[in-house]
Amino acid sequence: MMSSLDLRGRTLDVRFLRRALPRAEFDVTAALEQVRPICEDVEHRGAEALRDLGERFDGVRPTHLRVPRVLLQSALDQLDPDLRAALEESVRRARIVHADQRRTDTTTQVVPGGTVTERWVPVDRVGLYVPGGLAVYPSSVIMNVVPAQLAEVGSLAVASPPQRENVGEFAGYPNPTILAACALLGVDEVYAVGGAQAVAMFAHGFVDDDPQWGEVDGNTVVCDPVSLVTGPGNIWVVAAKRLLKGLIGIDAEAGPTEIAILADDSADPDHVAADLVSQAEHDPLAASVLVTDSEELAEATRRSLARRVPATKHSARVTEALEGTQSRIVLVDDVDAGLDVVNAYAAEHLEIQTRDAAGVAARVRNAGAVFVGPHSPVSLGDYAAGSNHVLPTAGCACHSSGLSVQSFLRGIHVVDYDEPALRGVARHVVTLAQAEDLPAHGEAVTARFGDEVPR
Repeated sequence: MMSSLDLRGRTLDVRFLRRALPRAEFDVTAALEQVRPICEDVEHRGAEALRDLGERFDGVRPTHLRVPRVLLQSALDQLDPDLRAALEESVRRARIVHADQRRTDTTTQVVPGGTVTERWVPVDRVGLYVPGGLAVYPSSVIMNVVPAQLAEVGSLAVASPPQRENVGEFAGYPNPTILAACALLGVDEVYAVGGAQAVAMFAHGFVDDDPQWGEVDGNTVVCDPVSLVTGPGNIWVVAAKRLLKGLIGIDAEAGPTEIAILADDSADPDHVAADLVSQAEHDPLAASVLVTDSEELAEATRRSLARRVPATKHSARVTEALEGTQSRIVLVDDVDAGLDVVNAYAAEHLEIQTRDAAGVAARVRNAGAVFVGPHSPVSLGDYAAGSNHVLPTAGCACHSSGLSVQSFLRGIHVVDYDEPALRGVARHVVTLAQAEDLPAHGEAVTARFGDEVPR
């Protein structure tokens, strides 16, 4: 079911590993030209374009683009009690972890009378995208909303695709579980918009002047443009993020989900197989990679997969993912070589199932999130560890971080020098300005001292 890649006896430098290691085929560049007219349509036709695009891509024409508050509350009221308890516990744990990420302003005295303060200021408004394709992700509502709220973002909105399967009062709206999660978190600005058009909606905003559907909760629907869009999505969402980056900030260009497991012969092959399957059920393009120095573990994992995959609900999807070019069992000489491999791979999710797992995990440099030992599966982080599951993919963990409170903050340097402090450094500013052939830069300083360079 899973092909092998034998790297034993090879020199594992980064250049070689970047070519050799498997990746999902995810051509965002090719998708750009397909999403461009969609985004331009939203920019020019606003609400009417969003309705047309919902009908075209989601198979349902949204009744109201903005979900009425009464439906949000109704979704929460009808939520299964066990599911509500699980969501509440997930929120509680996420708030504990993310509260410790808040930043404080720092003032540094560079010289007497001269200070630089770094202020941490939240973005004014964010658009949070929650996918709704092959699966329903109320957990992604939590992972986006909790850090934004703890960063004290002034205004936030959620978008999720309308579901053609919805009936009754929720017909034409996102999945009721998504709506319930929004209500649970106190989010009342929710839009029945998905895909690239949702990113364009957040970037450009709209006013809905439709006489029949343009009023919700007694008010004309006005979606103001946002400063930042976060949240995972399919290739069309990613392409729209790339296209509109600059007009908006983005968290990342999230590709298909991925798991890497670094394991030795102490690992339980049933645990390893279960974790590979859990990631593969997301998407046929999901990547499941096992890196091990034990042929015995590799074969035992294959045997466990042969039992587990046919029995799992999404067997066809899992099989396609595990048999894809993005999934492999990678054989290495030892755990040290395995660390070289996983650091080059820079997985979204990395499990360490080895002897001294904590010590090995401490040597990981590149990963979106690291899961240590036999009792920390990735699915724990997906839902209830307290960590965030919106993480960098496709090797981006070597330079990017997962979603956090910091994602919604900007550092602003505030420079405050008095006259003696400026006088003390004026000569150096003038010298540097002259070295760069920007004399007016220096003159902006000397103008304050009678056009003379202070001594």
